[in-house]
Amino acid sequence: MFASVAVAAAAGAGTPLLALYRSTWDFALWQLTAAFSIYACTLLATLLVAGSLSDHLGRRPVLLGALGLMILASCLFLIDDGIEWVLVARALQGVATGAATSTFTAAIIELSSARRRPLMTVVTSAAPIGGLALGAVLTGASLDVVADSTRFVFALLIVSFVIGILAVHAARETSACVPGAIASLRPQLMVPHPARPVFAAVAPLVAAGWMFSGLFLGLGPTFDHVILGVDSGAGNGAFVALQPAAAALFGIPFARRPARRAASLGALLMLAGAALAVAGLLTAQLALVAIGAIVGGAGQGAGFGSSLRLLGDAADSTDRGGLFSAAYLVAYTAYGLPVLVAGWAADNFDLRIVLLVYGTVVAALSVWALTGLLLHRRRPWHRTAERVRR
Repeated sequence: MFASVAVAAAAGAGTPLLALYRSTWDFALWQLTAAFSIYACTLLATLLVAGSLSDHLGRRPVLLGALGLMILASCLFLIDDGIEWVLVARALQGVATGAATSTFTAAIIELSSARRRPLMTVVTSAAPIGGLALGAVLTGASLDVVADSTRFVFALLIVSFVIGILAVHAARETSACVPGAIASLRPQLMVPHPARPVFAAVAPLVAAGWMFSGLFLGLGPTFDHVILGVDSGAGNGAFVALQPAAAALFGIPFARRPARRAASLGALLMLAGAALAVAGLLTAQLALVAIGAIVGGAGQGAGFGSSLRLLGDAADSTDRGGLFSAAYLVAYTAYGLPVLVAGWAADNFDLRIVLLVYGTVVAALSVWALTGLLLHRRRPWHRTAERVRR
């Protein structure tokens, strides 16, 4: 779990730095959002190509390789002197995260006892988003108190990755080697037939939550300064971390609630959070945006954790890694692609209009998810899955 959080923290650490890089190197807004989105793009490509690789090679080899790649990316941040180095480092972070995220989720769930598995599923769903928040807060705070914050933060992360490598090496392997590793590298979306009804129902909710995170972690360094007047590094880091921190913290208490009910409540909270945040941005009210970030973050935490619980119950160890990769593919597509489009649009249109459209899409996805969950609330997904397996 420690290594999983460290991987996500490395990605979150770059967010406050992007605003610093832009003021130092004077590049266009679209380049800033490209530096954010290239992480998501390479992550998505890795999920498509290697999402089920750990189902064939085992969990540990994939995790060790991903952590080694994270160390390389962090070293590039230590020597960066232009936006080009940042783009390369962010791309490597995306590859490493794409290989590690779903594998960490599968491994932690498989290492858990049957009694603790629902709770650990939710905890693993909180680790990536919580790590993003931790990285943003750490970097934002260091910008105000450390002379060379980039090197301080990524040197600390390198130490964390080394500890993570030792922990993964010591852990028990949970997935046997299965033939077909090379064939599994063919780009594909691995959703086993028994899990498809569940996947179709939760995909809009996953997309809404991670798109809302992208609003703060991708566009936050721009609108918190331009619209809300947040100027300090610590203030910037705390602001962009507010939504993912709420998702990580408030998502865990929902682990003891029925998964479908928690997912429906998550969709409602996402809808309310998007409405509050956009209203605050349009009226330049920092407090209202912050409340929206917390409410919507709680919705993402409830929705994403319950979505993984529903998906985990519809899969077994032979296809769980690929299924979780498909879920994270939806998540990171919604996390990165809309921000890239919004960054281009903000260079050509009024920023408030762009944010209004962005928030409207999040709200629409939340309504779609809520409608689907309510319409299918009586469908016996898991019993249907068992019949198909037989």
